[in-house]
Parts: sequence; C-alpha cells; structure tokens
Amino acid sequence: MTDDSRTAELRAKVAALMPQAKTDLTQLVSFKSVADARQFPPSECERAAQWVADAFVAAGLTRAGLHETPDGSKAVIAARPAPPGAPTVLLYCHYDVQPPLDSAAWRTPVWELTEQDGRWYGRGSADCKGNIVMHLTALRALGPELPLGVMVVAEGSEEQGTGGLERFVEANPDLLRADAILIGDCGNFAAGVPTLTETLRGNVNVVVTVRTLASSLHSGMFGGAAPDALAALIHLLATLRDEHGNTTVAGLPNDQRWTGVQYPPEQFRTDAGVLGEVELLGDGTVSDMLWARPALTVLGIDAPPVVGSAAAVQASARARLNLRIPPGTDPEQARKALVAHLEANTPWQAELTVELEGTGAPFRSRTGGPARAAMEAALAASYGRPATTQGQGGSIPLCNVFADTYPDAEIMLLGVEEPACLIHAPNESVDPAEIEHMALAEALFLSSYAERSSKSPG
Repeated sequence: MTDDSRTAELRAKVAALMPQAKTDLTQLVSFKSVADARQFPPSECERAAQWVADAFVAAGLTRAGLHETPDGSKAVIAARPAPPGAPTVLLYCHYDVQPPLDSAAWRTPVWELTEQDGRWYGRGSADCKGNIVMHLTALRALGPELPLGVMVVAEGSEEQGTGGLERFVEANPDLLRADAILIGDCGNFAAGVPTLTETLRGNVNVVVTVRTLASSLHSGMFGGAAPDALAALIHLLATLRDEHGNTTVAGLPNDQRWTGVQYPPEQFRTDAGVLGEVELLGDGTVSDMLWARPALTVLGIDAPPVVGSAAAVQASARARLNLRIPPGTDPEQARKALVAHLEANTPWQAELTVELEGTGAPFRSRTGGPARAAMEAALAASYGRPATTQGQGGSIPLCNVFADTYPDAEIMLLGVEEPACLIHAPNESVDPAEIEHMALAEALFLSSYAERSSKSPG
C-alpha cells in the first residue's frame, strides 16, 4: 500500500469514528474527576479511571489495570506487546481535570459536553480528556493488528502536581519502558497548524510571609510610623518586575531569545484576551517572554478583602509566587536566587519567611531520530502542511522523569489543545477538527514508525 493510499484509508476511518469520539468525550467530561477530595468525591476519579481502562481494552489493548501511585491516585496502564523486533510506543494522557473555578462564568454546563459554534465545551474537553479520545480514535482506526507495541498510561493526579506517577515510574522502571513516548498533553500553535512542543519551562513555587507587628493597629492612631506588613509585601513584590514587565530576579538572566516559531503580538492579544490598549509585558518578543525567559507570577495574596476590611495597619501579609524557568536554568539555583532576591529587597527589616512548595525542572526534547521523522511526516500528511515547533510556558515534570529513566527513548509532546481551548479557565472547549487531525496523525505515525525504526532485536 502506498503512503497516499494508506493516508486516504486511515483518514476515512478516523472520519467515520468521529461520532464515537464525541460519545466518548461526552462520557469522559461527565466525570467530575478533580483529584482533590476537598472539592469532589474520589469516586469520580475512580469511575473515570475504570472507564479509561475499559475503553482501551475495547480498542484492542490488553493487560489493562489500575495501579495505585504513591500519592494515592490511580494510573491506568494498558498494553499490547510488540511483535519480535518491533519498537514499542508509550501514549501518555491524564484523566483528572482542573476544578471549574467560577462556575457562574461558564456559558455551558461545566460537566456536560455541549456543542456551540462548532466547538465542544466542557471541563477537560481539551485538557486532557480530548487527548484520551485522540489516542482511542487512533487505535480504533488501526484495529487490533498493530505492527508495533503500544502502551497507554493515563495519570490520575497530573493537575494537582503531587508527583504520584513520577515516583511510580522511578519505582517501576521496566513497566513503561518504550522506544518512543508521545506526551498527549500539549497541542498546536493554532488550530490547523501541526506543532510539536520542544521545550517546557520548569518552576519554583514559594509562599512568602512578611511580619512587622505583634498585631494589627488602628491606622489613625499608629499609621504613618507603624511598619505596614501589607505595604512591605507590595514593595517587595514590585521588585520582581521592572517598568517594562521583565522578570527581575537577581542572578537569573532575563535576556534569552527564542529562535523557533514567533507568536505574533496581535494574535497573542486575541488569544490571551488582553483588554483595550493594555500593553504586553517585557522587552522581548512574545515567544521570548513565553518560552525563553523566566516569568514571575503572583498567584495569590492573603490580605484583608475590601469588603469587611478595617481601618488598620496590617501586622502580616503573605503571597504565593510561581517562578517559571526556561531550559538551561537549574531549579535549585533558581530557588536560591529567588530567596536571596526576596531577602535582599524586604524593606524596613521586616521579618520574612519563604516556604518552598515545590520545584520542577525545565525540559527540552531531542530532535532527529526515526520516531521524530515518522511523526513529522504523519502530521504533514494529516494537516496538508509541514509541522512547526514551539515552546510551552507550562511544566510537565514527568517528561524529565521519562528522560532520566528511559534515556534512549524519543519523547514528543503534542495533542489537541490550542489557544482557543482556554484550558484551566472557564469555558474550556476543543475543536473537534483537532481531535480528528491529531488522531489521524497518530494513526499514521503508529503504522509507519515500525518501518522507519532502526531498532535491533534485543
């Protein structure tokens, strides 16, 4: 069979499977699988995990089971062994989702897949249940007779960042060993633009507490001379960016350049929903700021709310900080630099406490290799245009664990997500055309990778 005829055959099969894909995603979105028992019952994650395991068995995989990870979540693992001498591909995804956040801001029901203006809305429709459906649709299109080995791992606590699967992989290295690993938790630069994500930023999360007084004081009687902890915190946080919006943590370079695809500023303004004439941050390109340079975000501040606040000088205040770091930056060195900067810039000799929540290393995938060549060809055939590359500002610590545990494996990041999906936000959605194109690309990749691979038996 020629490449063109194989593409045409698989394209028709995937197109015919799209009603089933919608049914799958409808069921998946209905599970309130937020891996936080304080918000939703654990049974929701358990039901989602079992559905995923059953679905992949029905798609032709075997040895399916639910494995408890060190954080108490369940990882779904299903596999079909490779024929002699053929490579094995690991397909990653996660079935847990972000909480709804502001339910009132949703225009459609959070847990009910709803079609509107050609998109499918619902929490997890893109991140990452849409990628589960991508994997399922690709395997169904190929049928049970696969030319190579396939394993699927679906994580159950990725959005909580508790590291359950990372520690599970480290403790069970042979269970998920593969020649190529597809991380289905990313997406395209834009809908219709096939994209491989090559870099991920790492992160350092800390909680900063400033204390100045034994207790809060009447602002009329004491304000002016009494050291205000909230004012001290505001002053401290202001030192973390300059007047252009560049992150300015002493000891961390902030002038790196991104040499790959460039993100047009007007497109970014639209994708990010930037208001009116509000300026973008930084003196680099959008791509520089997103993928090549450190970025400090204040995630939250503990201070009196406006409603109910009193005329008082505050005794203490705290903030949660998220520092994203690009490839080439060591997370421990970044932590030390951030703590040193905070200590050096705390005003009025206020008492400062910096509590580390966690760190994650940045990641850069390799280029070249038979899997990468097969995937680039598959993406081009599916979309009718060459694949491009991008970075991603988020972090996926599991990628580094995979790279350390399986140093010879080719790791590629891709998926159905794109900027209009609004992942992690209200009104998350997915473009079904992205599911269709990415499922076709994955099916083409799986059918051709064994032919391109130079893997030797044993």
